Parts: sequence; C-alpha cells; structure tokens
Amino acid sequence: MTRSISFLLLLILCLPGPALSQGTAPRTITLVEAINIALQNNPSIEEAKAKREGALADIKGAQADFLPKASTLYSYTRLAEQPFQRVNGLERFIGDENAHHWDVSLTQPLFTGFALTSKKKMAEIAAEIQEIESERVAIYVSQDLRIAWFETLFSQRLGQVAEENTAALTAHLKTAQGFYDQGLISRNDLLKAEVALAQARQDKERATADIDIARSRLATILGIEIPQSDLLEDINSIEPAPLLLTELTGEALSNNPVLKSYRLGLSQYDNSIKLAGSTAYPTVALVGKYEQNGNDLGAEINSYTNERNAALVLTAQWDFYDWGKTSAAVAKQQSEKKALAERVRAMEDQIRLEVKRAFLDLRVAETNIGTARQGLVQAKENWRITELQYQNQVATSTDVLDSRTLLIQAESNSFRALYGYRIALARLERAVGRR
Repeated sequence: MTRSISFLLLLILCLPGPALSQGTAPRTITLVEAINIALQNNPSIEEAKAKREGALADIKGAQADFLPKASTLYSYTRLAEQPFQRVNGLERFIGDENAHHWDVSLTQPLFTGFALTSKKKMAEIAAEIQEIESERVAIYVSQDLRIAWFETLFSQRLGQVAEENTAALTAHLKTAQGFYDQGLISRNDLLKAEVALAQARQDKERATADIDIARSRLATILGIEIPQSDLLEDINSIEPAPLLLTELTGEALSNNPVLKSYRLGLSQYDNSIKLAGSTAYPTVALVGKYEQNGNDLGAEINSYTNERNAALVLTAQWDFYDWGKTSAAVAKQQSEKKALAERVRAMEDQIRLEVKRAFLDLRVAETNIGTARQGLVQAKENWRITELQYQNQVATSTDVLDSRTLLIQAESNSFRALYGYRIALARLERAVGRR
C-alpha cells in the first residue's frame, strides 16, 4: 500500500503543471513581431485582400466575354387550329397544333466596338488599383502600429515617472511630518506636502488609465489582445538618419499609394470613354445553331418538315442614331476624367505639404532630444541639491515641491522627445509611402 501511494505521488510530480503556471513568466514582444502579427490579423488587411480577390475575379469575367457562349432554348406552342395553306383553293395542312421546339447555339462575338477590350483593360486596372490599395493598407497598418507602439511606451514611461514621483513625495511627507513633530516647520508646510502627495496619487491613477487605453489601441491595430504580463520592446537611444526634404518629396510623389491609385484612375477613364463610345459602332457576331421541331416533347416527330436542322449565321447590328445618348455618355466620362486630374494635382500639393510637415516635426523632435536630455540632467541636480538643503532646513517645502515639479516636467520632456522622434519618423515614412 505504501509503495502504491509513493508511486502515485511520483507520477503526479512528473506530470506537467497547469498552463497558468507555465505562462507566468513575462514575454517581451518585439516591434517586428508586432508588425507581422498586425499584417496577419488586422481587419483592414483582410478587407483589402477580399477586395483584391474580387478584382481578380472581374478579370476572369472580362476574359470570358471573348469566348463563345453556349445557350439552349425550349418552347411549346399550342395552336387553336392546325395551320394550313391554300393552294388553288384547296387547304393543305403544313403543321401540327402542338409545336415543340428546342435548340442549342454557340455565339462568338467578332467585333463589339472595342467594348470587350475596354472592359478587360478596366478590370485589369481595377485589380492593379486594389493591389495598390492593399499596399496602402499595409503601410498604414504598419506605421499606425509603430505610432501606437511608441505612444504606449511613452505612456508607460509617464506611468513610471508618476510612480516615482508618488514614492518621492511620500518620502518627503514622512520627512516633513518628522520636522513638524519636532516643531521645525509650520503646519502650512506640512499641508503643502500632503496636498502634493494627493495630487501625485491622482496623476498616477490617470497615468495607469492612459497606459490601459494605449495598450487597448495597440491591441486593436494588432487584431489580438495583449496580455498584461507581456512587455513591449523598448528603445533607449536613436540614431538620426540624414534625410533631405527634396528626395523625400520626390519619393512620396512617386510611391505614395493614394497618388498611384489616382493616376491609374486616369487610365481607367480612358477605357471608360472607349466603352461609352462603343455603342456608336456596329456589333458583329458569328452564331452556330442546331434545332429540332416536332409535335412531341422531344421535338423528334414532324410530319410536315425536317425534324432537325443546323445553321451558321453571321449577324451585324448597328444602332446608328440614338438622339445623342452615346455622345452624352462619352462627354460625362471625359468630364469625370478632368475632375480626377484636378484631384491628382490637389493630392500632389497635399502630399508635398504632408511630407514637409512630417519632416519639420522630425527635425524639431531630433533637436528636442538633446535639449531635453540636458534639461533632465539639470533638473535632477536641482532636485538633489534642494532635497539636501531641505534636510538641513535651508530650503522650504515649497522649494522641494517646485524642484520636484521641474524634475517631473524634465523627465516627461525627455521621454516625449525620445518617443516623439520615432513617432515623427513613422508619420514621415507613412507620408512618403514606406512600410
């Protein structure tokens, strides 16, 4: 009995533990991993893929219009009287009261006034536009993720600042309470320390909420929830790259996906104009037909004419006058093309402005990094000296709280400059058309 119990205990110890215990260790997610996850799970990506598949299906449909189409027809006619023909005053029956007919035909279009070729080119351009749209969505998702990523890191840093500030003011209040108990400071100085600590605790709660909001926004872009235990890959320094505004603007005008889509839209209108004008031409088709006529359901019995027949027919149809409908349709497409051309011009100006704004924001952020870093060093030294002076009763609580406020502001500015640079860079790359 004892051996059995020992064996069971050993077996239990050898079994793997619960899944919860295996996942307690925090995991660090890299930015590259996050981008790949977003490109696989983001709903906008899936929507763009579905639209692209639909555009490719349109190409197949347009190509099918060039091939012969097979059709069949079955009809039944019941006549009130058996049809006859009078010949020299005599009536001769020429058909049955029951007339069954069925046929099968193949129709091959030969010329449609360039309608089929225009439709095919329009479908191909539409698919190319959807391909560019997929790339645009991928660019926006990637760069939006970068922005949300660094905004989340920034909010976490501010949360750390708020937590450190709460701890520092808690220690200051403890010191102030001791000085007050010894009669070294007034009640008013103690109240200032208590108010400052209360405000710091409120700021900490606000910072915690901001972190949750930032992580939720990041999860929305990712398309999956981020466990609270997971850590985000952080940055400690940056290496500003040499960038030229003229080169960036030229790259944006060439690669911006929205602008590329608009330019393809101009080519689309060229084919739309051809399609609208195709009705001014005749249409020519070749029809091969096999038919049967009879008085039975299978149309196989016919006492008056041949049951079966086949024909090869060349048809041509031309609506040579339609009261200006075709010319009006062409004029409409030409006007819409002109409107799109003006929109392209406006978009080019907008892209130039967007790139310039993002470029200048990047330069400002780059400059602010050095300034903020120097200000942080000075604020830390100011806090250290003021705290030391307060310990020796050379400075007041007001001096301590003022120096603490300056330090918080300096730390916030330092992190804002650091992450602001990466956010500005992401916005610049999005404007240029980079992933």
